[in-house]
Amino acid sequence: MPVQMTIIGMGQIGTSFGLALREHGEAVYRRGYDKELGLANKAKAQGALDERFINLPNAVAGADIVLLALPVHEIRPALELIAPDLKEGAVVLDTAPAKSAVRAWAQELLPPERYYVGLMPVLNPAYLYLEATGQEAARADLFRGMPMMIAAPPGTPSEAVKLAADLSRLLGATPLFAELVEVDSLMTRVDLLPRLLAAALVETTADKPGWREGRQLTGRAYTEVTASLGRMEDASALSRALTLNRQNALRSLDAFIAALQQIRADLDAEDEEALKTRLEKAQAGRRRWWGQRLSGDWQAPEAPKAEMPSASGMFARMLGFGRRKRSE
Repeated sequence: MPVQMTIIGMGQIGTSFGLALREHGEAVYRRGYDKELGLANKAKAQGALDERFINLPNAVAGADIVLLALPVHEIRPALELIAPDLKEGAVVLDTAPAKSAVRAWAQELLPPERYYVGLMPVLNPAYLYLEATGQEAARADLFRGMPMMIAAPPGTPSEAVKLAADLSRLLGATPLFAELVEVDSLMTRVDLLPRLLAAALVETTADKPGWREGRQLTGRAYTEVTASLGRMEDASALSRALTLNRQNALRSLDAFIAALQQIRADLDAEDEEALKTRLEKAQAGRRRWWGQRLSGDWQAPEAPKAEMPSASGMFARMLGFGRRKRSE
């Protein structure tokens, strides 16, 4: 019998999970829920789901795996709703950039023998400049060839962690294990901070003196720097994520402000050579990163490639894990 997997949240990430798992339909039955029924219906029509639900507790009843592909401010309410209906041995995964907070909520709300493991997908660089947002940006190969960061609380059964790793491989991704606090720190610097800087740029320019004329002159630089705000569906998600990662966010902001102060000092001193050197160093760093991001070659020693598990083998282990837990 196929494993029951429930995907909660049918935006870009949740729908992409469903699309990527479509080829493993003999081993996994994909159930889905979204508070916007139209998104769940469309996901099913696209082939990302086998069944869609209009009731959240019903969607998770009997599920072996539950994926919370939700903005971070929606995760705690979702956990409160689904906790009573999770079966023993169920593994709850999330994709939010605030793992320490989600872990605390899971510890508080999940019944015994229900396990939390955090995932952090990395997007295929082919889609980093995609104009579409939300479900329109979902792709079956969104994670293919990319790392999938996996962070589990201490004491999580190894079978639950292995499940997350095997699931990552079925998506075409490569598991990369990390600590919860490490994921939070990294995501604050490379995801939350750039969005916050975009907001600061808009606040500095839009509707300020000269904007009536200046807005007509905006070009590629302004567009690219502020693009993340245009792709952000809900400001509540960023606000909550920053608050939950407060210390990481403050450290990142302090480092950025220090860099701006150094640039300001060069300008104040009219040190054009120092400015040129600083900008050239930044350009070189960006070119190096972008080349590595496109190729996936991070100049690290090649790790032995793990054999891709079959879908049936992976989920057979999962079902065995659940049965053992229920019989102990």
